[in-house]
Amino acid sequence: MARLFGTDGVRGLANAELTPELAMSIAASAARVLAAHDHSHRPVAVVGRDPRASGEMLEAAVVAGLASAGADVRRLGVLPTPAVAYLVGALGADLGVMISASHNPMPDNGIKLFAAGGHKLPDGLEDEIEAGLDNGAVRPTGAQVGRVTDVDDALNRYVQHLLTATPHSLAGVRVVVDCANGAASIAAPEVYRKAGAEVIALYAEPDGININHDCGSTHMSRVSAAVREHKADLGIAHDGDADRCLAVDADGELVDGDQIMAVLALAMAESGELTDQTLVATVMSNLGLHLAMREHGVTLRTTGVGDRYVLEELRAGGFALGGEQSGHVVLPAHATTGDGLLTALRLMSRMAATGKSLADLAGVMRRLPQVLINVRVADKAAVAQSDAVRKAVEAVETELGDEGRVLLRPSGTEQLVRVMVEAAAQETAQAAADRLAGVVSTAS
Repeated sequence: MARLFGTDGVRGLANAELTPELAMSIAASAARVLAAHDHSHRPVAVVGRDPRASGEMLEAAVVAGLASAGADVRRLGVLPTPAVAYLVGALGADLGVMISASHNPMPDNGIKLFAAGGHKLPDGLEDEIEAGLDNGAVRPTGAQVGRVTDVDDALNRYVQHLLTATPHSLAGVRVVVDCANGAASIAAPEVYRKAGAEVIALYAEPDGININHDCGSTHMSRVSAAVREHKADLGIAHDGDADRCLAVDADGELVDGDQIMAVLALAMAESGELTDQTLVATVMSNLGLHLAMREHGVTLRTTGVGDRYVLEELRAGGFALGGEQSGHVVLPAHATTGDGLLTALRLMSRMAATGKSLADLAGVMRRLPQVLINVRVADKAAVAQSDAVRKAVEAVETELGDEGRVLLRPSGTEQLVRVMVEAAAQETAQAAADRLAGVVSTAS
């Protein structure tokens, strides 16, 4: 049977794959596992959600599951995922639960779990929780049943935390923010205004149905057009749970996660915040980021694809900045997970402090053309062992030299091999990727 927990919690079609019964079982098992690991007190859990309609149903199930296992519950309401992670630590909770499917369409939903301190659960604890589903455990009764209360100042606590982490006033910055009709709809415009920016808010009227619908960080054309229309200095687009952001400059040109990390890395190196002059990114980050960091004396450490691997490397090395091309950026001094609002605040703070446009700041990195082809194969293992594939990759790498890169990566869930090529010119990258894809397709 496939593992229930994926790289970012449990996700599925709400009320079909992700049912209230499953949500209740996950929550109850999580509370029991925590209690088994620490007998010193009864567990306390905080629960937040994004505004999609099914979140109301699943929140009720999660809260019931936690309380039925003897955990006291603090309901946070609709908040970004990073707010829930922050409040786990700020409120001294043992567990955080975020009900969200991030950038997925509205019918989907998900459950993310955070351990004490706001960190993602290690695989071992997730396995224990999964093993404990529906195990027939004796439920507490009477005074041992968990109690449920609301945290009325949850949003304000998070906003104040973000303002404290913002090093410079944003006065003079005009920003368009696309809230994806999601969890950032109140928090993002409020905190950007309180930090001093002039804010034009888009897609900030969630109705439970419209989250991520033709808006947010997966539809950048909307914020790009609005920036040009309002003559703004930049645009910020969040996903449904606001754990990431992408940006556009004053001309509406995309500034992706790699470029955002480049800007922040140099700012932090200048201020002495960049531990060991090191940035952590995944193998999917553009070669342009590698070249830019090398030019400025910053070491770039790479991990597997997924923000959890970035987080693991940040914690293991004590590094101060990491993230993904998709806009998940982690600043461990201020957050235990990707935080799109914090990222945007730091980016705008750099603009305000230097007086430079976002285009000028992002220009430190030239994004090389990148082509990605998903090749369906009969046997991923055969491709990995193929001499023909190895020789083809070596030949392309020799042709590209220092101005290009090849990455072959098997899918973790399907019989696919992802062929990625970067080169100085789009046509060069496309031709090389097509050639390699052909070799891969015949190797299995």
